[in-house]
Amino acid sequence: MSTPRDYYEVLGVDRSASDAEIKKAYRKLAMANHPDRNPDNAEAESRFKEASEAYSVLSDADKRSTYDRFGHAGLSGAGMNPGFNNSDEIFSHFSDLFGDLFGFGGGGRAGGGRRSRRGGDLTVRLEVDFLDAVHGCEHDITVDRDAPCDTCDGSGIEPGYSAEQCETCGGVGEVIQSQMFLRIRTVCPTCHGSGKVIRHPCKACSGRGTQKVTSKLKVSVPSGIEAGQVLRLGGKGNSGFEGATPGDLYVEVQTSAHEFFERRGSDIFCEVPVSYAQACLGADITVPTVHGETLLQVPKGTPSGKVFQLSGEGAPRLDGRGRGSQFIQMVVAVPTTLGSEEEDLLRRLAQLQDEKVVERGFLREFWDKLTS
Repeated sequence: MSTPRDYYEVLGVDRSASDAEIKKAYRKLAMANHPDRNPDNAEAESRFKEASEAYSVLSDADKRSTYDRFGHAGLSGAGMNPGFNNSDEIFSHFSDLFGDLFGFGGGGRAGGGRRSRRGGDLTVRLEVDFLDAVHGCEHDITVDRDAPCDTCDGSGIEPGYSAEQCETCGGVGEVIQSQMFLRIRTVCPTCHGSGKVIRHPCKACSGRGTQKVTSKLKVSVPSGIEAGQVLRLGGKGNSGFEGATPGDLYVEVQTSAHEFFERRGSDIFCEVPVSYAQACLGADITVPTVHGETLLQVPKGTPSGKVFQLSGEGAPRLDGRGRGSQFIQMVVAVPTTLGSEEEDLLRRLAQLQDEKVVERGFLREFWDKLTS
């Protein structure tokens, strides 16, 4: 019989490799060469067995120590058989690994029982007024969710009865299955790992252990929240099975539009009309902000479209770093109706401005540039 290859060489790792590196290398080889993925491929099956044998030694601290000192002969001499001829220990050793790789089972050891099933998460939408989103508020919402059954208290068993031991697995929650030359512990298909079966399911909930209820909850909306952001209410989703942790409720916030303000992040934008006289002569005007009114000084000769920034007058930032700014754009308002006296004054003003333009030669320069 030919001498087996060096186990470190088989797995492609250094002799100083950690346990995690050895396991990672073996998983890669096992995935690539497993017989279930390579049917009728003798070479792949041989590589798979070789890698499994190497891993059975190098993953065991005592065997690895013996192998490092004495090689293959040391394992035989010490009565350590690295092969697969008579080894429930090795089969058990591989069960978790192959359960992860190929889905043969839920992992774990016999008698571990079924893991509790966490309740499902729920998502709802909440429409919030524009200014309420800026300042924060509280809202009442209604949620349809799964809650523990009132009749069976969430057990899924009809009152007066109890769960019985599973005959398939003997109450341990796991069975042994043969996969090729391996024996793998898997979750019992009858009791799904609980070790018990329900012969008399609750009639009220059909054995589910939950019932549909409508819950009223109060949601605290923090100041400065933006449209599309999500609030998480831990444990307010569907109830878990047999007392397991309930799921979470996610509240997606939507905000209504405002007739005057527009929001971009923590900044607020708006337009404020001013008269022609105010824009020309300057004025102190009262402007609205999301926090109330404030005084704004409009300088003399302010053009239409000029934007002023009011620092700290925007929406609060959720991270607590103060507030954004409010940006106010001046828009010169043109009156749609004028009295006779107003018309006379404007005509006189227009004549005066026209004379200034002509005297300064602006029109002449403009036409010269346009026609040149």
